[in-house]
Amino acid sequence: MENKNLLKNIDFGLILIVLLLVSIGMLAIASATRVPDTFLEDGLSREVKVQAFAFIVGLIAIAIILMLDYQFVGKLYKFIYVLSIGMLLLVYVPGLGAPRGGALSWIDLGVMDLQTSEVAKIGFIIAFAQFLSNHEEDINHPKTLLKIALFITPFLLLIYKQPDFGTMLVFVVITGGMLLVAKWDWRYIGIALGTGVIGGMNADKFLDAYQMNRLFAFLEPENLLLPGNYHVNASKTTIGAGMMTGRGLFQGVYHKGDWLPVQETDFIFSVWVEEMGFVGGAVVIGLFLLLLMNLMKIAYQAKDKFGSYMVTGIVFMFLFQIFENIGMTMGLMPVTGITLPFLSYGGSSMITNMIMIGIALNVHMRRKKQGMFSNK
Repeated sequence: MENKNLLKNIDFGLILIVLLLVSIGMLAIASATRVPDTFLEDGLSREVKVQAFAFIVGLIAIAIILMLDYQFVGKLYKFIYVLSIGMLLLVYVPGLGAPRGGALSWIDLGVMDLQTSEVAKIGFIIAFAQFLSNHEEDINHPKTLLKIALFITPFLLLIYKQPDFGTMLVFVVITGGMLLVAKWDWRYIGIALGTGVIGGMNADKFLDAYQMNRLFAFLEPENLLLPGNYHVNASKTTIGAGMMTGRGLFQGVYHKGDWLPVQETDFIFSVWVEEMGFVGGAVVIGLFLLLLMNLMKIAYQAKDKFGSYMVTGIVFMFLFQIFENIGMTMGLMPVTGITLPFLSYGGSSMITNMIMIGIALNVHMRRKKQGMFSNK
């Protein structure tokens, strides 16, 4: 009976936004994998099938999440923290870890590969949100600062070792955003930013040759001989070809001619804009803005700090991934391999993103049971 009453509070606007983004993503992936040209002979491409399967799994996950009180889940944060670290270690299990593109970030489940760091994002946000809620009174105490460092270091080190620098940056942004909302002292924020700048100036000390080449390519965009600049140049050309209204759905030329690399994942936005033009790109960006605004509203209206911190982490995760992915397709950000939420092909990222939406819906549904931020 309680769950039925809570369902009246569900945010259908957020659900509609997600459905629209997923639909656009399915169309773009179908085009990128030439489904319209080969459908009669081969049917749907594997990428479309995996994406659809992951979406259905995500819907089931949301249904399960909505039946749970997120405050109960928060009480299990220590277990969730350990489980998340364990997920990152699964890639080292013989026969289970599946190297892809030089990175050991996936495990082979047969039906699909699962990127363990995607699952770890969920556990990290839940566990860190409860940690911050428990320490909101002494968040700037030196002992708490040490605890924060010890809390996040295992995640960063394990993801760095894979190596997956893009995902590591996502974790850094999530952490920074949650600490900012938790009213971390500006002195510590300054120290953290300064450390980041110093680290960037000494990137060659901890980035491998492939990652450094990507960084050099971003700094020298006119040098098409540098690895990564070919990708960006192809992406910008593809986007430009769409002009105002695009060539038409499934009528793209550049990505069909294999001019555009990894078009179903990293550069799916370029595929969409070539076919739907500036207008289509603006629609996608507009939907993402509505998504972020809805999530920020949910974070503000949460009945407690734990719920607010969780949704805040989700906001910063989506914000960084959207900005980084769309930015790299235009040459405004380095190429990192970060996917575009709900649009890029990837079963792991789709399921993770759907679970994140489920968490936000859960927090929104229960916002009226108590006063805002009442940690009872």
